[in-house]
Amino acid sequence: MNKIKYDSNSIKLIIFFESMTGARVKDCIINEKIMFIVEENEMAKAIGRNGANIKKVEMALKKKVRLVEFSNDVYKFVKNIVYPIEIKGVSQEDGAIVIQGKDNSTKALLLGREKKNIKHLSNIVKRYFNIKEIKVV
Repeated sequence: MNKIKYDSNSIKLIIFFESMTGARVKDCIINEKIMFIVEENEMAKAIGRNGANIKKVEMALKKKVRLVEFSNDVYKFVKNIVYPIEIKGVSQEDGAIVIQGKDNSTKALLLGREKKNIKHLSNIVKRYFNIKEIKVV
C-alpha cells in the first residue's frame, strides 16, 4: 500500500464531486473516464435519487463518470470494481487475488485488450491492499 498523492486536478474533482453529491470520496482515478471511489455506504448519496447526482456531475464535467464503492474487504472491493461484469467468485492464493470468470467472454472483458483492464484493476486494488497481482481464471 502506497501513500496516494493527488495532483491539483484530482483534488479539484474530489471537492467538486463531494459538493455536488454530498458523498464522501476516498479516491479519484482519471484516465479515459473519471472513476470516483466513494466511501462505504455512500453509494446511494453519490448516485442520488433516480441517478440525479451522477447525471449532474457528468453533465458538468462533460465526461463519463464511474462510481465504485470502497470496502475494507479486498474481495468485496474487487467485486465492486468489476461490477456489472458477473463473476463466479474472488479468492486469494499466494498473495494474489484470483477472480473466477463466469465464462470466456467474461474473462475477456476482465482482461481487456493487451491485459489493459486487469492491469488497471490491479493498480487500483494495490493502492489500498498489499497484494502481488490479480489473476483471472
